[in-house]
This record gives sequence, structure tokens and C-alpha cells, in this order.
Amino acid sequence: METRIALIGIIVEEPQSVMALNQLLHKYSSYIIGRMGIPYRDKKVNIISVAVDAPQDVINALSGNIGRLAGITAKTVYQKV
Repeated sequence: METRIALIGIIVEEPQSVMALNQLLHKYSSYIIGRMGIPYRDKKVNIISVAVDAPQDVINALSGNIGRLAGITAKTVYQKV
């Protein structure tokens, strides 16, 4: 199956949702190339970037599931086809 590279940018504003986010990322860990988290204490948010190499439908599912978590925003940038 053909895969694409994508970067999912995540902003966490609700600390109670972090456990659910980590469970999702663990579920899709076989597709994750790397992850970087930055706590921005002044604004009381966490900024996370997740690089993935996966089929389009898997990227869409992961990004959509992340975006449905309370207090979490996610946007995805894809490699050109």
C-alpha cells in the first residue's frame, strides 16, 4: 500500500486529555517517524509535532481522532503526491 509523509501539529490546551492523546499516539506508533513536544508554560499549552509515514486513510483517522479530543487542536500537512 502506498504511504505518504505527513506532519501533524497538535496544540494541547486541556491537560486532562493528554492521557487519551498518548493512547492514540501509542495505537498508531508503528506509523510514527518522530515526535517533538514543547511545553509553553507562559501560555499554559503544549505544542506537539508528530511526523508520520502511513497510508492516507490512516493519517486521516489519526488526525481526526486527535481533533475530536476535548481541548486539543490538530492540523495536518501532507507530502505532495
